[in-house]
Amino acid sequence: MTRATIATLGTALAVIAVSVATSPVTRAAAGSPADRKPSAERGAYLVRAMGCNHCHTPYTLGPAGPQPDMSRALSGHPADLVMPAPPSLGASPWVWIGAGTNTAFAGPWGVSFTANLTPDPETGLGRWTPEMFIATMRTGRHEGKGRPILPPMPVENLAALSDSDIRDLFAYLQSLPPIRNRVPAPVDPPEDAR
Repeated sequence: MTRATIATLGTALAVIAVSVATSPVTRAAAGSPADRKPSAERGAYLVRAMGCNHCHTPYTLGPAGPQPDMSRALSGHPADLVMPAPPSLGASPWVWIGAGTNTAFAGPWGVSFTANLTPDPETGLGRWTPEMFIATMRTGRHEGKGRPILPPMPVENLAALSDSDIRDLFAYLQSLPPIRNRVPAPVDPPEDAR
């Protein structure tokens, strides 16, 4: 490489480094949880990066095919969509199936429905505290102590987030408009499948 090329690359890297270091998302992530308040903006970024809408927002058919219905963003499985018993997969290599809304899933664990993550106090996270949300992400259990969070929720990935990341997620979820949507309880697998 010539000196001019090296100098140009060095300048470009410096510009990128300054841009990243001064971006709102990076600034919100800087510091320890003790010296900054949770950032809903960074939480929105984490929701997008982790694909939370892919399961917690019901899909609908749009002009480009299935897509999340953002008028029901993060509201979970639609309460008015009663699912029939899942079809048997028999002895095939398939082990789980998902509903067209991408909010209900069936497999060896039974049937799971994605939760309402909006701040509705009756049907969502409106009565939750940041500590309850952190405990849920850390333990993979509802409210940190209840029933297990079922597949396909990536509980192992979420447990790897920092408390600061989880507080940012919670701040964003609490900033959403509440959507009243009571998600059904999980359905256990049949006795003969346990």
